[in-house]
This record gives sequence, C-alpha cells and structure tokens, in this order.
Amino acid sequence: MSQSPRATAIAILGTGSDVGKSMITSGLCRLLSRAGIRVAPFKAQNMSLNSFVTPAGGEIGRAQALQAEACGIPPHVDMNPILLKPESDSRSQIIVQGKVFATREARAYFARGRDSELFQAVERSYHRLASQYDVMVIEGAGSAAEVNLRDRDLVNWPVVEMADAKVLLVGDIDRGGVFAQIIGTLDLITPEERDRVCGIVINKFRGDAALFADGVRFLTERTGIPVLGVLPFLRDLALDQEDSLDVNCQRQVAFQPDRINIAVVLLPHMSNFTDFNALADEPDVSLRYVSAPEAAVGADAIVLPGSKTTLADLAYLRGKGFEALLRVHVQRGGELVGVCGGYQMLGRQIADPDAVESGGVGEGFGFLQVTTVLMREKITEQVEGRAIHLDGSATVPVRGYFIHMGRTDRHAHRPCFEVQGTLNSFDGRAEATEQKPVSFDGAVSDDGLVWGTYIHGLFDAPLCRRTWLNRLRTRKGLPAADLACSQQVNQQRVDALDRWADHVQQHLDLTSIWELLRQGRTA
Repeated sequence: MSQSPRATAIAILGTGSDVGKSMITSGLCRLLSRAGIRVAPFKAQNMSLNSFVTPAGGEIGRAQALQAEACGIPPHVDMNPILLKPESDSRSQIIVQGKVFATREARAYFARGRDSELFQAVERSYHRLASQYDVMVIEGAGSAAEVNLRDRDLVNWPVVEMADAKVLLVGDIDRGGVFAQIIGTLDLITPEERDRVCGIVINKFRGDAALFADGVRFLTERTGIPVLGVLPFLRDLALDQEDSLDVNCQRQVAFQPDRINIAVVLLPHMSNFTDFNALADEPDVSLRYVSAPEAAVGADAIVLPGSKTTLADLAYLRGKGFEALLRVHVQRGGELVGVCGGYQMLGRQIADPDAVESGGVGEGFGFLQVTTVLMREKITEQVEGRAIHLDGSATVPVRGYFIHMGRTDRHAHRPCFEVQGTLNSFDGRAEATEQKPVSFDGAVSDDGLVWGTYIHGLFDAPLCRRTWLNRLRTRKGLPAADLACSQQVNQQRVDALDRWADHVQQHLDLTSIWELLRQGRTA
C-alpha cells in the first residue's frame, strides 16, 4: 500500500510463545498513555480461544482488549485483524476484522501467504490505526525466528517492515536457557531483521537480579545489542492474561467448608476461561479447574464453560464419566451452571444440520429441556440487562457479551436474564451501533439449581457476582458477605494495570526505549 502511516512504531517480538510479549506490550501502552501520548496496540494475527467482543460486535483476542484498556481507548477490530480459533490440532476458524471469514486446515491457511487478502486486511487495519495515533506498539506471535514459516508469515517481520518499527526482543529466563533463546533467535533471523533489534528484555526473573549482571554483560558483548531490562517475576497480578489458563489450572486449590467451592470443568477446546478469573479472586471462593470427575466432588457449584467444539467436548465429558457426577451433584442440591457451549450441553439436544462442527445430532445431558441448533452465523455483541433468577427483586444489573453459533429454544423454562444488545455494523473503518430490542437469555430449572446462559463475562460485575455467591452461601448455611469485598476485587483488577506499568517502569530502561520512538522510522 502506498499510504504512509504517521505513527512511529515499536515491536515486541519474542524468543517463543508465552515469554511475556502481551504483558510487556500492555505495560508500554499504559506508560505511554499515562505520559499523554496517543498510543494503540496492534497484533496482526492471534491464535486463541479466549476472545473479546468490541462495543460494535467485532471479535478480537482478549490480550488486545486488555492492551486497548491500557491505552485508555475502546477496543477495535483493527487492533487484531486476524484471530485464529483452533477447532482441532490442525484446523481453525479464521476471524478477519472481527467477523468469521472461513474455517481452514493449517496447511491451506499458511499456503495463502502474504499475497492473500488476509495480509491486505492486516495492512488496511494497521494503516487506519497508524493514521490516528502517535505511537503503535506491535506485538508479535510465537518466535521471531520461525524460519519454516518466514515466507508465509503474517504477524512478525512483515508487520515490522510495513510499520518500519524498532524491535525489542523478549526472552523468558523462567523456562531456562535464556542465553540460547536470545543468541539462537538473533542467529536465525536475517541481517536486515537483526539490524532492527534495538534492545533485549529478560522477563520473569526470580531471585537477586544482581546475580545476573554477568549475564547482562555477556549478552551485550556477544550480540552487540543492549539489554534494556531484567523484569522480575510479579506475583498475584490480577490481569486477564490471554495464555494464563495453564498456569491457573496448575493451582491445587483446596475446597474449604467455610468457602464457596466452585469446580470449573476443563474442556479440550474450552473458550473464554477469563469468565471465571474474578470469581477465583474472591476471598470467600475456592475455585478449582477439574479434568476428572473425582476432582469436582465437594463443590457447591459446578460450571460447564464455553467450548469451540461443543459436540466433541460433550462426547469427551461423557467418556470421562462426568455425566454421572453431574447427576449426583444436582441430586444432592448442588448448583450446576452452563455458559455458552456449556449451556448447550445442559440441554436435551444439540443439532448441527449445516456441519458447523461435525454435523449430525447430539444428545445433551438433559438437565434442562432446551434444544439447540448450531448455525453458521456467529452472534457477537455486547449486552446488558438485568437478572431474573438470581434474586427475587429482578433488579441485579448484568453486563457481558455473546460469542456463539447456536440458537437455543428454552421451551417451557424461565429465562435467566433480560438483555438488550446492539445492532452492529462496521466496515472496518468505523464502528456504529444502535440499540436492539429487549430479549431474554438463558434458561433455569424449576428449582433454580440448574441454569445456563450465553453471556460471557457475566461474573465480572461485582453486584451480579456477589448476589450469586451470597445465594450459594445462604444455601450452605453461611451468612451473606458484604458487597464491598467484591467491589474490592474489581478495584484490584483495575489497579493491576498501573501496578504492572509501575513494575515495567522500574525495571526497564525507558529512557532508551523512548529515544527509539523519538528517532522515528529507520528509513
């Protein structure tokens, strides 16, 4: 494209996946925003089942929504023009500028290369954003040295070149081998790419940083590139990190008699695990992710989360023996909740006439008499409304977003929520919304113990979350807890961005990084 962006750009590339690129991008975005600089994040291509819906109904990676928040601006589809949502080890649904584009096998997707309409979408999105902001902070994906995909890469060096960006290379010392990570990466990229690398960042350091001074000297002398910071590992950071599910699942949380014990069932293609982060942070909650039925024994509530492949994950749960556990749980008076795909599983039947997933008809668990038909059109929108079943007053406000490809008939069941969404329309240049009529979401059993909803992010709001938890506390014979404790959880999550930015400011050489930005384009 001939258009020349006005923004200067810095790119955060890594030696591998999960080295901290998303978080360092967020930290720099926050620091630039706090300095009064108009800044926006950009990640050309993301692969994640943890997504977010923009105000106008476009679907992007959760990390870019967090980064937009760090910049103090609304999330927009241009910040993540391509989102890959895996459906199997070799096939993904492709979201382009917020909407479903296609489903492709990996071989077919990567065969398209940079001459395809996919990279053209990346270019259009980047230039639109770069024409509106002073600084672009670009996040790469995976390793900066994916030599087998270099000629088909859509996210790392082609974007760096398009934006004429300076590069910070991030390595993760916590996983070991950081010297090989850094030096090996620099050895495998081209000389022209290496010339763009202006600084090295060592992330997730544990212990006395003074003991790594020799390591800093070695890397600087060996590579000729300055180490611009050694970031200590920061514990208990209450941010919705895109790839933190594996870490959360490794926590061995013990159920306690004086707490609300919640088991979230792990699915092979679980989506939007951040739905439960705020719940896990509540002081009176013990939340455990479970992959085996016996691990959920003793839970006050069991949650079936969202799924990218509902029928396959339903079959997986049956094969693992979860159906018998869920029936015993409900018979004993435990609460059973389904969110999105989990809601569909709670029903009587899931039909897939258009082979959106695997085709055919699947029998649900039958805890609710609802029936679902999977459809090709994906519903993505932000919604707000009020709870109908959480308490008797029906005045508890709810907020969240829909991301689903099914239509569910609740039949004779009462709905859970009254919601109002938006009618979404955008052409990639501007997003526009108008109010949508009030409708109803979800279904609840007659005794109120089993309920399901399509609303992601339902538990993020403190009043809704606390109302539900207090209902569980009452059923357990515990006194209701004050709303203030839930409000404090949310405040901690708001403060976490600044806490992280302060941490980055303390441990990175920001003077040198800001100078890189002042230098502008390399050409």
